Order: sequence, then C-alpha cells, then structure tokens
Amino acid sequence: MASGRDHDRATCLSCLPFGLLLGVLLGHWCGLIGAVAFFVGGLWLSPDLDTHSNALRRWGPLAFLWWPYRRLLRHRSVWSHGPLLGTIGRLSLLTAWLWCLLAVIPGADWNTFWSSAIQWFNAQPQQAVAMLVGLEASVWLHLILDGDPLPVEWNRSRRQ
Repeated sequence: MASGRDHDRATCLSCLPFGLLLGVLLGHWCGLIGAVAFFVGGLWLSPDLDTHSNALRRWGPLAFLWWPYRRLLRHRSVWSHGPLLGTIGRLSLLTAWLWCLLAVIPGADWNTFWSSAIQWFNAQPQQAVAMLVGLEASVWLHLILDGDPLPVEWNRSRRQ
C-alpha cells in the first residue's frame, strides 16, 4: 500500500498526462477539465477520506463534512474504495451537505440549483463526462498504487 505522500506525488505527476490524453480524445477544454478533476479527485476526494489522511487534512475546518463517511465506512471497503461506488458515495455526501447549506440560506433554492446543474450537464455533455472521468481516473490511480484495484470484500470473494 502506498503512503499518502506517494498518492499525492502520483496524482500531481499524472494529472497533466491524463489531461493531455483527454484533450486529444475530447478537445482541449475537456482535457483541462479532466486534468483539474483528476487533481481535485486525487488530493481532496480521495478514497482515504475515511482515515486521518492528507486528503482529510486538506479540508481544514471543513473536515467535519466527512465525519459520516468516516464513521459509516470501513477503510478499503467497497463503499469507500470501490470503483464507481466510492466516487458516487463521496459526491453524494457532498451533494447532501450542499442541500443542507441551501436549506438554511434565505432565498436559496435547491430546485433552481439542481435545474441549473442538470441544464449544464445537458448543454455540455463532453465537459461533464471529462469531469466525471477525471474524478474516477484519480480513484483508479489510487487503487492501483495500493496494490490491488479491487476493494477488500471483492478480493475475499474472489479467493473463495
């Protein structure tokens, strides 16, 4: 298993080549969006947010947002380190916190925000795909550096 420093270094070194590859495949804006999403995904939205990790420390005073994630999930479980599932879980938790924030801000409207987000995804499908692929690719890099891209539960069932 790689150290937090190794994960960070690999993320920083890989985001540019990833962005260039995505730029060739989907266009330069998608490459930029994908590289930034890869960088943010690797450094701030790491599967290791369920531990006292560098990623959790980067959230500073907002680290409390990850308390439910840390309490409900076992480290390297399908729900934290699972391909797609981990990313969906972390994005869902952030979305839930955003909903809570919008609920207490006077004049803020969740429906307007959600409609705008869906409208953006529909208007810019390639950029949306680049963002989501960048986030997920950073997770795959993390899992590969950990030595086995499948979560612990999947490895147990594979051995039996």
